Amino acid sequence: MTEDTLSIIFAALADPTRRAILARLAAGETSVTELAEPFDMSLPAISKHLKVLERAGLIERRREAQWRLARLEAGPLKDASGWLDTYRRYWDDSFNRLDDYLRKLQADAKQQAPEDTSEQ
Repeated sequence: MTEDTLSIIFAALADPTRRAILARLAAGETSVTELAEPFDMSLPAISKHLKVLERAGLIERRREAQWRLARLEAGPLKDASGWLDTYRRYWDDSFNRLDDYLRKLQADAKQQAPEDTSEQ
């Protein structure tokens, strides 16, 4: 039995190092060595993270002469975002209903409040 695509994508995104790698790749293609610079880990450890991202379809790696390059593949992020949009609509609808209810409570409170008829 194979894992579904969304599970693989979200598992890859679950790690902060991998999210940081994707953020760096959003600026453009770069070498694996440059990707590894800000992280306090070995190149083999970075390579393991890159393999997870590549398996999820979030990056593409290639070789150019002596350079190993990586670039962002944003398509799977759109799939994940589409799945999350369903729940965003749920929360938006819930907040809109809450707003309507609070406005009704405020209007009811204004109607029930005694009028201030004293003169100053």
